[in-house]
Amino acid sequence: MSAGYVALEDGTVFPGRSVAADGVAFGEAVFTTAMTGYQETVTDPSFAGQLVAFTAPMIGNYGVADRRLESPQPWVKAALMRRCGGAEWARWLAAHGIVALEDIDTRRLVLRIREAGAMRAAAVADEAELSPTAALELIREQPSMEGQALVTAVSSVAPAVLNDDGRVRVAVVDYGAKASIMRRLRQAGAAVTVFPHDAAPDDLAGFDGVLLSNGPGDPQPLNEEVAAIRGLLGRTPILGICLGHQLLGLATGHSTYKLPFGHRGANHPVLERASGRVLVTSQNHGFAVAPSDDREATYVSLYDGTVEGFDYPELRARSVQFHPEAGPGTHDAWPILERWVAELEAR
Repeated sequence: MSAGYVALEDGTVFPGRSVAADGVAFGEAVFTTAMTGYQETVTDPSFAGQLVAFTAPMIGNYGVADRRLESPQPWVKAALMRRCGGAEWARWLAAHGIVALEDIDTRRLVLRIREAGAMRAAAVADEAELSPTAALELIREQPSMEGQALVTAVSSVAPAVLNDDGRVRVAVVDYGAKASIMRRLRQAGAAVTVFPHDAAPDDLAGFDGVLLSNGPGDPQPLNEEVAAIRGLLGRTPILGICLGHQLLGLATGHSTYKLPFGHRGANHPVLERASGRVLVTSQNHGFAVAPSDDREATYVSLYDGTVEGFDYPELRARSVQFHPEAGPGTHDAWPILERWVAELEAR
C-alpha cells in the first residue's frame, strides 16, 4: 500500500491510501449515497468516466460475486472510500486495474462536491509518482462531462439475441444497459434482442416493444439517437430508463441540463403525480429533464422538481428517470417492467 490522494480541479486535495491498482485516474468526481451494491455501482456503464466516492463508511464488507455484475467490466475510473472493508474487494479492484483509495475523508469530499458541484478530478495511487501540483495541471486539461457523448464506448457493437423463449419480443437499445434490466425483462417473459446505440428505427419497429436503456454522459450531443427515437414514435411501444428517459424527452421537445452534483443513490423520493404516491427509488444520473408542468410529465423528483417520468399514450411511449430494476435499491418501482411486458403481451 502507498500514500495516495484525490485532487479536485479547484485545488482541494484529500489524502488517502491506495488499496488496489497503481496509477492515476482522471475523471469527474461524484458520489453515491447507496449503502450497498458497491460491485453493481462500479460495473454500471452509467458511471463511465467518473471517480465515485461512496458515502457509506465501509465498502467491500460482503465480498464480491459474479452474479452482482452489471456488465463484464468495471466502468468507474476510481473508487473512493472511507474504509475498504475486505481484502477480496480490494483484490477484485486491483485485478481489474481500478485505482481505489481508502482513508479518504469522504464526508468532507462529498460536502465539497455538494457545495461546488461535480468537477474534474484525479485519483493518484502513489503520491511519489505525481505531486498534487502536477496533477492539478493535468486535471485542468481533461474534458468536462458536459457535452461528452459516451455511449459509443459502452454500447454493444452489433445486434445480439439474449434469449428467444419469451412470450413477447423486446428490443433493448443499448446506450450502456445494465445486466439487471435484461434479467428482469427475461423473468417477466420477454424474448430480448440487444441493439447498439445507433440502431435504425426500421430495425426496431417490428418488435413488440423497444426499451431505451440507461447510459453515461450528456444526452444533448446524441442527435442521431434522438432522431432515431423520433422515427420510432407511434410505431411500437417504447419504455425509456434513465438516459433513455432523457432522450425520449429531447425527442418530444423537452430540454435537459447538467445537475450540480447529480442524483446517485438508492433513496431518492419521486412523486407519482396521478396518485400522489411517493416512490423511494434507485438513481444514477448527472443530467436531467428540466421541470415541466406538462401533462405528459408523470413523475417528478421531490428534491429539485426535475421530470422523472413521461407518458405519451397516443405515441405508446413512456419513460422513467429512476431504475425500476433496482440493482441495488428499494423495490417500490419494480412493477414497472413487469406491467410493461404484460401490456405488450395483452396487445
